[in-house]
Amino acid sequence: MTDHDYKELPIGVFDSGVGGLTVLKAIREALPQENLIYLGDTARLPYGTKSPASIVRYAVQATKKLQDQGIKLLVIACNTASAVALDVLRDQMHPVPVLGVVEPGATAAVNARPGGSHLVLATEATVGLGAYRKAIERLDPEAKVREQACELLVSLAEEGWTNGSIADAIVRRYLAEAVDSEFTVDSIILGCTHFPLLRDTISCIAGEGVDVVDSAITTAAVVEKLLASAGHLRSSDEAATLRLLATDGATRFARVGGQFLGNSLQTSDIQLVDL
Repeated sequence: MTDHDYKELPIGVFDSGVGGLTVLKAIREALPQENLIYLGDTARLPYGTKSPASIVRYAVQATKKLQDQGIKLLVIACNTASAVALDVLRDQMHPVPVLGVVEPGATAAVNARPGGSHLVLATEATVGLGAYRKAIERLDPEAKVREQACELLVSLAEEGWTNGSIADAIVRRYLAEAVDSEFTVDSIILGCTHFPLLRDTISCIAGEGVDVVDSAITTAAVVEKLLASAGHLRSSDEAATLRLLATDGATRFARVGGQFLGNSLQTSDIQLVDL
Protein backbone atom coordinates (compact mmCIF):
# COMPACT_ATOMS: atom_id res chain seq x y z
CA MET A 1 0.00 0.00 0.00
CA THR A 2 1.37 3.42 -0.96
CA ASP A 3 1.64 6.26 1.52
CA HIS A 4 -1.18 8.06 -0.32
CA ASP A 5 -3.42 5.00 -0.14
CA TYR A 6 -2.78 4.62 3.59
CA LYS A 7 -3.70 8.24 4.24
CA GLU A 8 -6.99 7.63 2.42
CA LEU A 9 -7.97 4.89 4.89
CA PRO A 10 -10.74 5.97 7.29
CA ILE A 11 -10.52 6.54 11.01
CA GLY A 12 -12.59 3.84 12.70
CA VAL A 13 -14.82 4.74 15.66
CA PHE A 14 -16.48 2.04 17.78
CA ASP A 15 -19.14 2.25 20.48
CA SER A 16 -21.73 -0.03 22.01
CA GLY A 17 -24.48 2.29 20.72
CA VAL A 18 -25.06 5.80 19.40
CA GLY A 19 -23.37 7.82 22.17
CA GLY A 20 -20.00 7.56 20.46
CA LEU A 21 -21.36 9.71 17.67
CA THR A 22 -20.45 12.70 19.85
CA VAL A 23 -16.83 11.57 19.52
CA LEU A 24 -17.30 11.06 15.78
CA LYS A 25 -18.76 14.56 15.51
CA ALA A 26 -15.79 16.07 17.37
CA ILE A 27 -13.33 14.22 15.12
CA ARG A 28 -15.19 15.34 12.00
CA GLU A 29 -15.14 18.96 13.18
CA ALA A 30 -11.43 18.82 14.02
CA LEU A 31 -10.47 16.86 10.89
CA PRO A 32 -13.10 17.54 8.20
CA GLN A 33 -10.85 16.11 5.49
CA GLU A 34 -10.69 12.63 7.06
CA ASN A 35 -12.72 9.62 5.95
CA LEU A 36 -14.64 8.10 8.85
CA ILE A 37 -16.37 4.81 9.61
CA TYR A 38 -18.47 4.23 12.74
CA LEU A 39 -19.78 1.00 14.22
CA GLY A 40 -22.39 0.92 16.96
CA ASP A 41 -22.99 -2.53 18.46
CA THR A 42 -26.63 -1.69 19.09
CA ALA A 43 -27.75 -5.34 19.19
CA ARG A 44 -25.85 -5.91 22.44
CA LEU A 45 -26.01 -2.61 24.29
CA PRO A 46 -25.57 -1.63 27.03
CA TYR A 47 -22.11 -3.04 27.63
CA GLY A 48 -22.13 -1.78 31.20
CA THR A 49 -24.41 -4.56 32.42
CA LYS A 50 -22.21 -7.29 30.95
CA SER A 51 -19.31 -9.15 32.56
CA PRO A 52 -15.75 -8.01 31.73
CA ALA A 53 -15.23 -11.21 29.73
CA SER A 54 -18.31 -10.51 27.61
CA ILE A 55 -17.31 -6.87 27.10
CA VAL A 56 -13.90 -7.93 25.84
CA ARG A 57 -15.42 -10.54 23.54
CA TYR A 58 -17.97 -8.12 22.09
CA ALA A 59 -15.38 -5.38 21.63
CA VAL A 60 -12.97 -7.74 19.88
CA GLN A 61 -15.69 -8.90 17.49
CA ALA A 62 -16.87 -5.38 16.72
CA THR A 63 -13.44 -3.91 16.16
CA LYS A 64 -12.48 -6.89 13.98
CA LYS A 65 -15.30 -5.77 11.66
CA LEU A 66 -13.71 -2.32 11.42
CA GLN A 67 -10.28 -3.86 11.01
CA ASP A 68 -11.58 -5.87 8.05
CA GLN A 69 -12.86 -2.66 6.46
CA GLY A 70 -9.35 -1.21 6.53
CA ILE A 71 -8.69 1.66 8.95
CA LYS A 72 -5.61 3.67 9.92
CA LEU A 73 -6.60 4.42 13.52
CA LEU A 74 -9.23 3.04 15.90
CA VAL A 75 -11.05 5.12 18.51
CA ILE A 76 -12.89 3.24 21.26
CA ALA A 77 -15.68 5.76 21.86
CA CYS A 78 -17.13 3.72 24.70
CA ASN A 79 -16.09 4.39 28.27
CA THR A 80 -16.82 0.84 29.43
CA ALA A 81 -14.89 -0.78 26.58
CA SER A 82 -12.07 1.72 27.03
CA ALA A 83 -11.81 0.75 30.69
CA VAL A 84 -12.04 -3.02 30.21
CA ALA A 85 -10.73 -3.93 26.77
CA LEU A 86 -8.25 -1.27 25.63
CA ASP A 87 -5.09 -3.36 26.10
CA VAL A 88 -6.63 -6.39 24.39
CA LEU A 89 -7.76 -4.27 21.45
CA ARG A 90 -4.33 -2.69 21.09
CA ASP A 91 -2.80 -6.16 20.82
CA GLN A 92 -5.45 -7.19 18.31
CA MET A 93 -5.11 -4.11 16.11
CA HIS A 94 -1.31 -3.74 16.12
CA PRO A 95 0.25 -1.90 14.31
CA VAL A 96 -2.90 0.24 13.91
CA PRO A 97 -3.03 2.77 16.80
CA VAL A 98 -5.93 2.38 19.24
CA LEU A 99 -7.18 5.24 21.41
CA GLY A 100 -9.75 5.15 24.21
CA VAL A 101 -11.74 8.07 25.58
CA VAL A 102 -10.75 7.84 29.25
CA GLU A 103 -7.10 8.89 29.10
CA PRO A 104 -7.63 12.04 26.97
CA GLY A 105 -10.38 13.28 29.29
CA ALA A 106 -8.37 12.60 32.43
CA THR A 107 -5.28 14.25 30.96
CA ALA A 108 -7.19 17.38 29.95
CA ALA A 109 -8.66 17.75 33.44
CA VAL A 110 -5.31 17.31 35.16
CA ASN A 111 -3.58 19.74 32.81
CA ALA A 112 -6.29 22.35 33.39
CA ARG A 113 -6.33 22.00 37.18
CA PRO A 114 -3.15 20.41 38.60
CA GLY A 115 -3.78 19.17 42.13
CA GLY A 116 -7.43 20.03 41.68
CA SER A 117 -10.72 18.41 42.62
CA HIS A 118 -12.32 16.58 39.72
CA LEU A 119 -15.91 15.37 39.52
CA VAL A 120 -16.57 12.62 36.97
CA LEU A 121 -20.14 12.35 35.71
CA ALA A 122 -20.63 8.93 34.14
CA THR A 123 -22.83 5.87 33.99
CA GLU A 124 -23.05 3.45 36.90
CA ALA A 125 -20.90 0.94 35.02
CA THR A 126 -18.10 3.43 34.35
CA VAL A 127 -18.17 4.64 37.95
CA GLY A 128 -18.00 1.04 39.15
CA LEU A 129 -14.90 0.43 37.05
CA GLY A 130 -13.20 3.56 38.45
CA ALA A 131 -11.40 4.12 35.16
CA TYR A 132 -11.30 7.93 35.34
CA ARG A 133 -10.32 7.94 39.01
CA LYS A 134 -7.43 5.57 38.33
CA ALA A 135 -6.28 7.55 35.29
CA ILE A 136 -6.39 10.89 37.14
CA GLU A 137 -4.62 9.55 40.22
CA ARG A 138 -1.93 8.02 38.03
CA LEU A 139 -1.37 11.35 36.27
CA ASP A 140 -1.66 13.54 39.38
CA PRO A 141 -1.35 11.86 42.80
CA GLU A 142 -2.30 15.15 44.47
CA ALA A 143 -5.68 15.33 42.73
CA LYS A 144 -8.99 14.61 44.43
CA VAL A 145 -11.59 12.65 42.47
CA ARG A 146 -15.24 11.92 42.97
CA GLU A 147 -17.39 9.95 40.57
CA GLN A 148 -21.15 10.36 40.25
CA ALA A 149 -23.41 7.92 38.42
CA CYS A 150 -25.96 9.87 36.35
CA GLU A 151 -28.13 7.31 34.59
CA LEU A 152 -30.99 9.74 33.94
CA LEU A 153 -28.73 11.97 31.85
CA VAL A 154 -28.42 9.16 29.30
CA SER A 155 -32.20 9.13 28.87
CA LEU A 156 -32.36 12.93 28.66
CA ALA A 157 -29.78 12.94 25.88
CA GLU A 158 -31.52 10.24 23.87
CA GLU A 159 -34.89 11.95 24.23
CA GLY A 160 -33.43 15.31 23.26
CA TRP A 161 -34.38 16.89 26.60
CA THR A 162 -31.01 18.55 27.03
CA ASN A 163 -32.15 21.93 28.34
CA GLY A 164 -35.10 23.41 30.17
CA SER A 165 -36.52 22.91 33.65
CA ILE A 166 -36.42 19.09 33.64
CA ALA A 167 -32.77 18.90 32.58
CA ASP A 168 -31.85 21.69 34.99
CA ALA A 169 -33.52 19.96 37.95
CA ILE A 170 -31.91 16.58 37.28
CA VAL A 171 -28.42 17.99 36.73
CA ARG A 172 -28.77 20.14 39.85
CA ARG A 173 -29.79 17.07 41.90
CA TYR A 174 -26.83 15.01 40.70
CA LEU A 175 -24.35 17.80 41.43
CA ALA A 176 -25.85 18.33 44.88
CA GLU A 177 -25.37 14.64 45.66
CA ALA A 178 -21.74 14.74 44.56
CA VAL A 179 -20.57 17.95 46.24
CA ASP A 180 -20.26 18.78 49.93
CA SER A 181 -18.24 21.08 52.19
CA GLU A 182 -15.16 18.85 51.86
CA PHE A 183 -15.17 18.74 48.07
CA THR A 184 -15.22 21.92 46.00
CA VAL A 185 -15.29 21.12 42.30
CA ASP A 186 -12.58 22.52 40.03
CA SER A 187 -13.46 20.47 36.97
CA ILE A 188 -16.31 18.29 35.78
CA ILE A 189 -15.42 15.50 33.38
CA LEU A 190 -18.16 14.31 31.05
CA GLY A 191 -17.39 10.62 31.43
CA CYS A 192 -20.15 9.34 29.15
CA THR A 193 -20.40 9.96 25.42
CA HIS A 194 -24.04 10.99 25.84
CA PHE A 195 -23.24 13.86 28.18
CA PRO A 196 -21.74 16.40 25.72
CA LEU A 197 -25.33 17.03 24.62
CA LEU A 198 -25.95 18.37 28.15
CA ARG A 199 -22.70 20.34 28.39
CA ASP A 200 -24.34 23.78 28.36
CA THR A 201 -26.80 22.81 31.08
CA ILE A 202 -24.11 21.21 33.24
CA SER A 203 -21.81 24.21 32.82
CA CYS A 204 -24.59 26.63 33.72
CA ILE A 205 -25.58 24.71 36.87
CA ALA A 206 -21.94 24.22 37.92
CA GLY A 207 -21.30 27.93 37.65
CA GLU A 208 -18.31 30.08 36.77
CA GLY A 209 -14.87 28.84 37.70
CA VAL A 210 -15.61 25.18 37.00
CA ASP A 211 -13.98 23.68 33.91
CA VAL A 212 -16.23 21.24 32.03
CA VAL A 213 -14.07 18.69 30.21
CA ASP A 214 -15.63 17.06 27.16
CA SER A 215 -13.87 13.75 26.48
CA ALA A 216 -15.12 13.81 22.90
CA ILE A 217 -13.30 17.06 22.12
CA THR A 218 -10.15 16.01 23.96
CA THR A 219 -10.14 12.65 22.18
CA ALA A 220 -10.45 14.36 18.79
CA ALA A 221 -7.44 16.51 19.63
CA VAL A 222 -5.37 13.42 20.43
CA VAL A 223 -6.51 11.77 17.17
CA GLU A 224 -5.24 14.77 15.23
CA LYS A 225 -1.92 14.74 17.11
CA LEU A 226 -1.38 11.01 16.53
CA LEU A 227 -2.08 11.17 12.81
CA ALA A 228 0.00 14.31 12.34
CA SER A 229 3.01 12.87 14.18
CA ALA A 230 2.84 9.73 12.03
CA GLY A 231 2.43 11.72 8.82
CA HIS A 232 -0.91 10.03 8.14
CA LEU A 233 -3.27 13.02 7.87
CA ARG A 234 -5.35 12.93 4.70
CA SER A 235 -4.67 15.79 2.30
CA SER A 236 -6.90 14.94 -0.68
CA ASP A 237 -9.13 17.58 -2.25
CA GLU A 238 -11.90 15.01 -2.66
CA ALA A 239 -14.77 15.19 -0.17
CA ALA A 240 -14.40 13.01 2.90
CA THR A 241 -16.67 9.99 3.31
CA LEU A 242 -18.71 8.86 6.33
CA ARG A 243 -20.05 5.33 6.79
CA LEU A 244 -22.34 4.39 9.67
CA LEU A 245 -22.64 0.73 10.67
CA ALA A 246 -24.89 -0.82 13.31
CA THR A 247 -25.71 -4.33 14.44
CA ASP A 248 -29.44 -3.70 14.97
CA GLY A 249 -32.17 -1.05 14.93
CA ALA A 250 -31.30 1.13 11.95
CA THR A 251 -34.46 3.21 12.35
CA ARG A 252 -33.82 4.06 15.99
CA PHE A 253 -30.12 4.58 15.28
CA ALA A 254 -31.02 7.19 12.68
CA ARG A 255 -33.60 8.92 14.90
CA VAL A 256 -31.47 9.14 18.04
CA GLY A 257 -28.09 9.28 16.33
CA GLY A 258 -28.96 12.42 14.42
CA GLN A 259 -29.11 14.34 17.70
CA PHE A 260 -25.64 13.15 18.66
CA LEU A 261 -24.10 13.74 15.25
CA GLY A 262 -25.68 17.16 14.85
CA ASN A 263 -27.48 16.52 11.58
CA SER A 264 -30.51 14.49 10.54
CA LEU A 265 -30.05 10.88 9.50
CA GLN A 266 -32.23 8.56 7.45
CA THR A 267 -32.61 4.84 8.04
CA SER A 268 -30.99 4.32 4.64
CA ASP A 269 -27.84 6.05 5.96
CA ILE A 270 -27.26 3.14 8.36
CA GLN A 271 -25.78 -0.16 7.17
CA LEU A 272 -26.68 -3.18 9.30
CA VAL A 273 -23.86 -5.70 9.78
CA ASP A 274 -23.37 -9.06 11.49
CA LEU A 275 -20.41 -9.67 13.76
